[in-house]
Amino acid sequence: MDLGADLTSRVASAAPGLDTGALATAALAALAVVLIPMVWLRLRIAVTLVHELGHAVVGVAFGRRFTGFVVRGDMSGHAVTVGPARGVGRVATTWAGYPMPALVGLLMVWTATTGYAAALLLGCLVTLVVVLVFVRSAGTLVTVAAAAAGVGALWWWRHDEVQVLAVVTTGLVLLVGAWRHLGAVASSHGRRDPGSDAAVLRRLTGIPASVWLLTFAATLAGATWIIARLLLDLA
Repeated sequence: MDLGADLTSRVASAAPGLDTGALATAALAALAVVLIPMVWLRLRIAVTLVHELGHAVVGVAFGRRFTGFVVRGDMSGHAVTVGPARGVGRVATTWAGYPMPALVGLLMVWTATTGYAAALLLGCLVTLVVVLVFVRSAGTLVTVAAAAAGVGALWWWRHDEVQVLAVVTTGLVLLVGAWRHLGAVASSHGRRDPGSDAAVLRRLTGIPASVWLLTFAATLAGATWIIARLLLDLA
């Protein structure tokens, strides 16, 4: 097989191939990641990574210039985009962080259940390689490089069932992790934090932080409902 045909085969659609047992395994694995403290402390940075890249991607989409980002294991981080200090672009960029893990989780479950897990993995790999030049700390570099290595291995040594199961599980981890992140920022401490996204949105728009938190929750609820329907249709 020549290189072009080999690469084409690695992004071609694959049948979902998930039975009820596999779906239950994916759901239990996702819950274990988020609910077992020792596991969550080590893997929650993945949710933070998607959060910060959400700021970056939406910022670029609104014409802002992405200059760098940092993620930390304690769920904190920041992404810097340069552009107008106020306006729709700044608001959308700031808003995008908390909903993004759930939306990416939805995208992962949808692509896996419709036969495009391999193509999604390739897209994730390209994204992670591109953003390597924007990392601004050693810890962030290790996180992004490790994620790229894992995604690249899963994509290259293709096994359809394993890919689909891994993508669905990761999507569910991002969804449940998004709810956990939102719960942390919705606490009284999070609402008073002047650096939180909801607080920044309040300063930018005059709309109370609690309203912005409700928009985050509504987006997560919508993603949860759609994911549940997708998985129930497979069961």
